[in-house]
Amino acid sequence: MSFNKQELTQTTTFADQKRKTVEIAEFTEDGRYKRKIRSFVLRTGRLSEFQKNAMNQHWHFYGLEHQIQPFNFQTIYGNDNPVILEIGFGMGHSLVEMAHQNPHFNYLGIEVHTPGVGACIANAVEKEVKNLRVICHDATEILRDCIPDNSLTGLQLFFPDPWHKAKHHKRRIVQTPFVAKISQKLVQGGFIHMATDWENYAEHMLDILRQANELENTSITNDYIPRPESRPLTKFEQRGHRLGHGVWDLYFTKK
Repeated sequence: MSFNKQELTQTTTFADQKRKTVEIAEFTEDGRYKRKIRSFVLRTGRLSEFQKNAMNQHWHFYGLEHQIQPFNFQTIYGNDNPVILEIGFGMGHSLVEMAHQNPHFNYLGIEVHTPGVGACIANAVEKEVKNLRVICHDATEILRDCIPDNSLTGLQLFFPDPWHKAKHHKRRIVQTPFVAKISQKLVQGGFIHMATDWENYAEHMLDILRQANELENTSITNDYIPRPESRPLTKFEQRGHRLGHGVWDLYFTKK
């Protein structure tokens, strides 16, 4: 069976279009492609009908778009509760659980992979979570353009891509400019909570965070902390424990 162009356009839903526009090519003034170093690979995993329907039906409430001006969180959430940002929430299970358990906080999640965004929204709808919003866009651009300075109570970064090969370490999201930008967005006393199951990346995170003079390590041993109860144990992490993998949590606050 064949479809003409008009029929294909009519069957393209919001979720389908969002999946195609997460990565937008940028060009210099003379028309050359501007290549960026990304901290993620834009995978083309298939959106299930369940995930697609969740995005199509509920994006108007849960979804936020990239914009060239700071968000007004009071307008977005309808209250003045503290805002916690999570970057790279995967399928969103732990993020939704945290939002469900802590209605006195507002949660904002960023994820570039649309199947995860769809799954997160579906889970939030099922649990009737109202204090959560999600963005499907590059986190560095959201931080640069949309997050007001001194507006976040916390930043969560759990199990980011470790880019374990030395030649790929430059792609790790945790770098000095990233931590400086996050610190700029945090309120005084705000936190940065990171976790990884790659020891080399944990050491890298610790080194970068220690270099930030405006941050203070809460670890009594000046390195890592035990997993706090506030961070739900994910299926991924449970599997790692069974296989004997370590997990390193880091928790710094802004002075």
